[in-house]
Amino acid sequence: MWEDADKNSPPLTWIEGAGEGGSGPSGIELPRAGDVELLDAYSRAVISVVAAVGPALVSLHVGHPNHSRQQVGAGSGVVIAPDGYILTNSHVVHGAARLTAVFPDGAEAQVTPIGADPSTDLAVVRCDRTGLPYATLGDSAALRVGQLVIAVGNPLGFQSTVSTGVVSALGRTLRSQDGRLIENIVQHTAPLNPGNSGGPLLDSKAHVVGINTAIIAIAQGIGFAIPSSTARWALPQLLAHGRVRRGRIGIAGHTRPLDRRLVRYHELVTDTAVEVMAVEEGGPAAGAGVREGDLIVGLNGQPIRGIDELQRFLAEWPLRRPIALTILRGREKLELGVTPVEA
Repeated sequence: MWEDADKNSPPLTWIEGAGEGGSGPSGIELPRAGDVELLDAYSRAVISVVAAVGPALVSLHVGHPNHSRQQVGAGSGVVIAPDGYILTNSHVVHGAARLTAVFPDGAEAQVTPIGADPSTDLAVVRCDRTGLPYATLGDSAALRVGQLVIAVGNPLGFQSTVSTGVVSALGRTLRSQDGRLIENIVQHTAPLNPGNSGGPLLDSKAHVVGINTAIIAIAQGIGFAIPSSTARWALPQLLAHGRVRRGRIGIAGHTRPLDRRLVRYHELVTDTAVEVMAVEEGGPAAGAGVREGDLIVGLNGQPIRGIDELQRFLAEWPLRRPIALTILRGREKLELGVTPVEA
């Protein structure tokens, strides 16, 4: 028989109507049964996701080049194939002299870089273990604002730490380390800390919908993840070539506004363009007749509003397939054919 420690307080069986809500012995409001069920459902969802994906999480230790046991950096990664392929951030493994993967069971394995793309901050590495538990890439395009997401990683050296939040915004852009825009970034509220980089962002079906990449240090509840759709696009190239192959046409340029009279005269749908600041000697643009000072306003009939759109187009366009370049030169509008080569 249970006995209360405080003889003056009512027994535990005093609580009445707990299933309907009410107050406890100290006057604390108790949750209603429906609220408890919702909390239990939330907990069960998180627990099941962590149980499914947790074994596929790895901690990546970046070793010092001159000291075999000295660590100079750390991040997270997620196994995406049973034969040891691990997806992480490019900035986690960039310039690493030695990489070690530490698995949830404490086992360690040396890691070999397979490919990296700073422009999307994604990288693939491989360890020599096989038969590994692995995670499945989900569909980030199906995410909705307010949807539950779960971040798993190794922040500040704490193994397999879980945090939860919701998708707070979609379609964000971040500037990568090489200056390109990373498109369709997922912004979420799951708390992240140093060491979370490269770890998976998961939905309630235990699918990887993003790879956590950045936080805003002075803010709370603002984290960013590279969407799984970007990972699906980059992975085949990283595995096949060790890099993402992008085209270039051999110019340096920047975004500039167009004179309103030019916009009206040529009936353009955009009021900005790419101004050509320099043309690479012997490059594709030079061969096509592009000159310094030209304004690029279209590619294959599509309007180009700035340098980021030009880079995006070239990243997706097949190499060595000609492009119709629309430029303004003074008041003249020209169409030039240019064939991109690999950057």
